[in-house]
Amino acid sequence: MKKLWIVLLTLLLASCGGNPSPKSTGVADTLFAEGLPVAVTVIPAETSRPDTPTEARLRAMGLVDIAELDPSIDICMVYATPDNFMGRVLYDDLHKAFMLPATAEKLMAAQRMLRKLHPEYSIRLYDAARPMSVQQQMWNLVKGTDKRDFVSNPARGGGLHNYGAAVDVTIIDPATKLLILDMGSPYDYFGDEARVSLEAQLLRQGRITQVQLDNRLLLRKVMTESGFRVLPAEWWHFNLLTREEARRTLPLIE
Repeated sequence: MKKLWIVLLTLLLASCGGNPSPKSTGVADTLFAEGLPVAVTVIPAETSRPDTPTEARLRAMGLVDIAELDPSIDICMVYATPDNFMGRVLYDDLHKAFMLPATAEKLMAAQRMLRKLHPEYSIRLYDAARPMSVQQQMWNLVKGTDKRDFVSNPARGGGLHNYGAAVDVTIIDPATKLLILDMGSPYDYFGDEARVSLEAQLLRQGRITQVQLDNRLLLRKVMTESGFRVLPAEWWHFNLLTREEARRTLPLIE
């Protein structure tokens, strides 16, 4: 299963025009080192076409499409492709990145701060609002395993993605061949290298480098100073508010 996840994560990075982390291991390294071709599906952000039924439902709930508000943010909706840790398309009719207006406001502030610090960089968005039906599919794959803390349990109300109050992001540099800044693990990597809470230990053990940690710190700086909260288990995940506040004040996306 671990090798399967690594292969899928590698395909995800290829489909979005990225690169695997040098710290990734196993099959993913072999595929890229040998330059083997991989078949991927690319579904870029689409703002010109009409909303799908799911997108129209999210818009009716008061959520907004970030691409309409700030086209400078790079969008790669990984769950609208089969190139993710599930290995199949989860967003059948969701190709736009919807979120609460407050989430969008803070994400745009983070993009402005990043551009001020590094004009050549941009935030890349991997995921935003997520229907609970998709959350259940993800949970079914990891429940009962040591990966379960990487996916919110729907029985407990799901996570902040299910309220439009969370985003999964990284930083890209379109001017370079590497494109994605190296964060020490790929996106959606279900292992200790993804954990913010273990970064000091990972650095001491040589499992992440100082450059990789500095890239994470840059991402966290622009996100937290714009009002987002950090999720200790995932360097890429940022919340607008607490889960308790969401459950008390926000409608769930079914």
